[in-house]
Amino acid sequence: MARIQALRLNARELLREPGLQKHVELTTPATDLGVDDDRIVDDVTIDLMATSGVDSVVVHGTLTMPWEAPCRRCLTDLAGTATIEVDEVYQYAGDILSDDDQTFPIENDQIDLLSAVREHLMLELPDDVLCGDDCAGIRLEPGDAPDVVTRDDDTPVRDERWAALDDLRLDD
Repeated sequence: MARIQALRLNARELLREPGLQKHVELTTPATDLGVDDDRIVDDVTIDLMATSGVDSVVVHGTLTMPWEAPCRRCLTDLAGTATIEVDEVYQYAGDILSDDDQTFPIENDQIDLLSAVREHLMLELPDDVLCGDDCAGIRLEPGDAPDVVTRDDDTPVRDERWAALDDLRLDD
């Protein structure tokens, strides 16, 4: 939990003088950040710089996340590292325009980087990975799938649950 405290910055201290900077560098398990996903296989590295402006704080930096996921076609396990660019603005809630959904609020004079970090990690998790553009998918050999019905002739296998659709006629 002490690690997560490093993701809370004192806004009042930063906003005292425009141009002040605070560096946040942290390596922590994703579960400590509230991201419980099996695809993240090692610690997340956070490297952020908060720079104060006149009435806002700009946070810029990178998140590094090692991941593993199966190829969506052939199910081969793949691994990689995502480097995520972070560029966020924090302002006091009263200064945020009502239609501005790109700005994070400063609440109780605290800048909470955790929600932005969590959001970036979740959005960048790979969920549609291919091992290559030419991936042909799973290659089954005869006998690999015992629950598949096969016939010696070329007669299509009929699933009786769908038989009623054979009588369905749609008007053109």
